[in-house]
Order: sequence, then structure tokens, then C-alpha cells
Amino acid sequence: MSDSREKLGGRLPLAKYSALTAAQKQLFDQLIDTWVPWAESSGFQARSDDGRLIGPFNPALLHPEISGSFLQLQSAEHLSTSLPERVRQVVILTVGAVWRAEYELYAHSAVARKAGLPDGSIQALANGSLPDDLSDQEKVAHNVARQLLVEHQLDEELYRKAERLFGSSGVLDVVLLTGIYCTVCALLNAFDIPAPHH
Repeated sequence: MSDSREKLGGRLPLAKYSALTAAQKQLFDQLIDTWVPWAESSGFQARSDDGRLIGPFNPALLHPEISGSFLQLQSAEHLSTSLPERVRQVVILTVGAVWRAEYELYAHSAVARKAGLPDGSIQALANGSLPDDLSDQEKVAHNVARQLLVEHQLDEELYRKAERLFGSSGVLDVVLLTGIYCTVCALLNAFDIPAPHH
């Protein structure tokens, strides 16, 4: 593991609050007030021991105008989705596994555990497998996300199954969630951001 990989910022230095612009400080403060407490209550680390942001939150500071709007989209999805939380976490882990995004898998394994997914299922999803003990909704959501990510299409049979289980608006919710976490994983992988190891 190279020195850059040992750093929590990956290819980026962790931003120091004193060096931020006013817009960056505003986003930093918003993240500290909202996303960081959610992360910590979910069981994963979103800041370093000295209080700097890690994971996708550090690169988000590079362009606060766009990142702030993206975080609003994430919040809207989370607050307004029709999907049960376990289904959401299955989709997010499925995306993280396809992208092999280390921090994403670390973070959402913790969130999935809090949502009630068994450890064995979480591990299987993080490894790119489909666990046997998932519900029909969870299996179909996994298959929809994976097919879109790998084949860039959704075949008719799987679409109809998803539509029966979730309705058309629920299918949209699965698709939007998949796209949101593609962006998160792309950001993590572009900047080679590791999971924190204790």
C-alpha cells in the first residue's frame, strides 16, 4: 500500500478548514451538522480524528456549488423514496460491489447492518453475490441495479417483475438510487479514497 493510499484522502489532501473559501466553509459546516452525525450514528467514520472530512465528503469541498446540489438530491431521495431501507441498502451495496469502491462498501455495510441485513448477506452483496436469504423485493432490486450497471439495459422480464413489486414509481426510485451511488462510487474511485482502517 503506497503512502497516498494510507492517507484517508486518497489522491487528495484532507482539506483544512482554515484554508477553505466561504462557500467551502458553508458546505463543510452543513456536512458537519447533517451528514457526519448520520454517518457516525450509522456506524461509520466520516471525519478524521482531527475533524477533517473523509470519504466522498472531502472531494465534495472542491466544488461546493455542484456538490451541495448533489447532496440535496441525495437527501431528497432518502427522504422521499418509496423503497424500504433494507432494499435501499441492497441497491447501494450492489453498486459499490460493481464499482469495487472500498469506502462505499465500508460505509454502507454499516448502514445495512443498522437496517437489519444479516452480516452474511452484507458480505455476499459486497463481494458481488446475491444472497439466498433476501426478500423478493431485495433480490429484484439487486438484479435491476446490477443489470443496469453491467448490461446498461433492463430486460422486459426483470422490468415487469420490478414493476409488480414496486410499481412504476418504485422502479424509478431504484434507478435513481443506482445512479446516485454510481456518482458517489465514481468520485471515490477517481480520487482513490480508501476506507479507514483501525
